Amino acid sequence: MHSDTASARIPAPATPSAPTWDPQQYLRHAGHRTRPFLDLLNRIPELPTRPARIADLGCGPGNVTALLAERWPEAHITGFDLSPDMLRRADEEYAGQTPGGGSLEFRHGDLAHWLPEEPYDLIVSNAALQWVPSHPGSFPAWINGLRPGGTFAFQIPANFTAPSHALLARLCDAPRWRSRLAGHGARYIHLLEPGDYLDRFVELGCTADTWDTTYHQLLTGTDPVLDWVKGTALRPVLTALGDDRTAVEAFLAEYRDLLREAYPPGPRGTVFPFRRIFAVARKEL
Repeated sequence: MHSDTASARIPAPATPSAPTWDPQQYLRHAGHRTRPFLDLLNRIPELPTRPARIADLGCGPGNVTALLAERWPEAHITGFDLSPDMLRRADEEYAGQTPGGGSLEFRHGDLAHWLPEEPYDLIVSNAALQWVPSHPGSFPAWINGLRPGGTFAFQIPANFTAPSHALLARLCDAPRWRSRLAGHGARYIHLLEPGDYLDRFVELGCTADTWDTTYHQLLTGTDPVLDWVKGTALRPVLTALGDDRTAVEAFLAEYRDLLREAYPPGPRGTVFPFRRIFAVARKEL
């Protein structure tokens, strides 16, 4: 068959759409997901004013936003997220006055376009900026939105070359799935390395600390790595397949088998190495 004729019959690859989120699935591994944020939180210096004004970019279901209120109980904290389901869960569980006299609120916000609407003492983001390819371009505006002595801090997953993500990208581009899923499994190649983030913040006049850590997480249960990625990396795929349950089950079965080979269980669980990048940038006084 002539190649031009064959290519004309193959639908164009789908454009990745904004994923829908499942707060309950995301929180199934809340302990492991929260640990990097606690490590980040421990490196954030004291804030310049009290009560502090804090923005949490990509707040998700609000569980880590609440940890900010524990560290700064008088602070007025706003979590921003694009997902109505995540915001609904955050509102139900955490919104309102805090015991220390501060407040927690949650608003709709697209991190690709978010700009500080008032001076902040802290702008923080936990495992969200990997979904925003343009995020380094927002650093000047976000740093400018800090009070003198304020801090911008984030942590992001950086395991896009790990088998969990490499296999997902390869499967999405396989002949059976390419027309519906090409591009949905490879969304992390725009991340910078710690040294590159450091250079960005130094250029912006900040005192900065950047680093990376690989957490060797012990997951338990049946197909725990698949269960993990159902809450994060698989969301664009599941969103694209929508209500086609036959396709969803077939894709998950193929991906499950690949993950079982890549991450064999041990006697006490399955080890799932997970690299993350951290940055803490403090604006000069």
